Amino acid sequence: MTQISEGHTAKVIGVTVAAAVGGFLFGFDSSVINGAVDSIQGHFELSSFFTGFAVAIALLGCAVGAWFAGRLADRWGRKKVMLLGSVLFVVSSLGAGLAFSVPDLMLWRVLGGLGIGIASVIAPTYIAEIAPARYRGALASLQQLAITLGIFAALLSDAVLQNAAGGASNELWLNLEAWRWMFIVGVVPAVVYGIIALMIPESPRYLVGKHLDQEAADILANITGEVDPQGRVSEIRVTLRHESTASFDDIRGPKFGLQPIVWVGIFMAIFQQFVGINAIFYYSTTLWKSVGFTENESFVTSVITAVINVGMTFVAILFVDRIGRRILLMVGSLGMFVSLLTAAIAFSQATGSGDDVVLPSPWGAVALIGANLFVIFFASTWGPVMWVMLGEMFPNNMRAYALGISTAANWIANFTVTLAFPPLTRSVGLWFLYGLFAFFALLSFFFVRSKVRETKGMELEEMTT
Repeated sequence: MTQISEGHTAKVIGVTVAAAVGGFLFGFDSSVINGAVDSIQGHFELSSFFTGFAVAIALLGCAVGAWFAGRLADRWGRKKVMLLGSVLFVVSSLGAGLAFSVPDLMLWRVLGGLGIGIASVIAPTYIAEIAPARYRGALASLQQLAITLGIFAALLSDAVLQNAAGGASNELWLNLEAWRWMFIVGVVPAVVYGIIALMIPESPRYLVGKHLDQEAADILANITGEVDPQGRVSEIRVTLRHESTASFDDIRGPKFGLQPIVWVGIFMAIFQQFVGINAIFYYSTTLWKSVGFTENESFVTSVITAVINVGMTFVAILFVDRIGRRILLMVGSLGMFVSLLTAAIAFSQATGSGDDVVLPSPWGAVALIGANLFVIFFASTWGPVMWVMLGEMFPNNMRAYALGISTAANWIANFTVTLAFPPLTRSVGLWFLYGLFAFFALLSFFFVRSKVRETKGMELEEMTT
């Protein structure tokens, strides 16, 4: 294991925080539609299916962006791909805010999804490559913290804009409705991300791959405080020799065409979405209105949930390098199962129909407690830890392809849940959906216990199939 000078910890954290701004945009752009869903449905007169499709279509762009991000980063460098993500965020924020038709809105949402997909791969890759092994779990968790802060900022700005206009569908500034401004404000963090991408150093691993060994050694010495930068460069070069002929063939294997470790990554990515986390962060305002909360109460509840999400991510940062990834995942699985089951039982007590559904006392409070306990367990475990593991669990010769396919699987699972949630809410009810999410949470416990290996404290070069 490499020795790192303690005096450079602040520099490593600074560079990591800068890279994690992509995670902020990831969270902001993916969740900002939360407050606009009902207004979009009313403005464009959409059915529940097409409402779900308008929200979910961005996730198809996410899957495509995630799939190609790794290869673009190997060709162009991590910084240039971050800049591409920034440009896509700017364009999609303006386009979605000024959309005049459903196809128009969907186009800009897909472009934003491409940017989210890029950010979801590049930030954890960059952080894993520049962070010392003993700090890597906590530093990689900063990516998830940034995502949760982005979600919080999106939901808070939605609530502020809705309140200022007296309703998300009301006009605010320049004869544009508040829901349009919810998208447009995303230009600000997108521009900041672009500026930061110009300022951070390039990944040493990328530089070694381009035969810029001295530049890589300088970054390792000046940023991470590597005491033997030339030796570290030599270690990286050895692993890159194995990667020089890297192709999709490297992830092929005997288990249904793929290496077992790749399937582990794919199923981890799918389970993280099939517990239903984004049913809360994309639809929470609509969800709480559907069970009797007022519009203002629904927005405030969504913001409170986002605050909990941010706060509990610090728990993961504190413990991921102390007690390990695997234990955190198993604790999270059991906690999510219990809390989701509680919410499902509460939603099963709803009375009324159509727009007059209510949760009688005390079931409204029980549903809130269950939903927020779920966020607590997710944010402190599966939220950040899954991304930490995807950035570090694969051998070097397959990391780019394995991370790309696992992240794409995450976005496709996200798309499936997001698209299905509105029509299924009407056809089978919230109680059934939350019971299904609880079932997947329980399955994830047994999956982690039997298939996931601990990676705490290991260098990237030590990972094997």
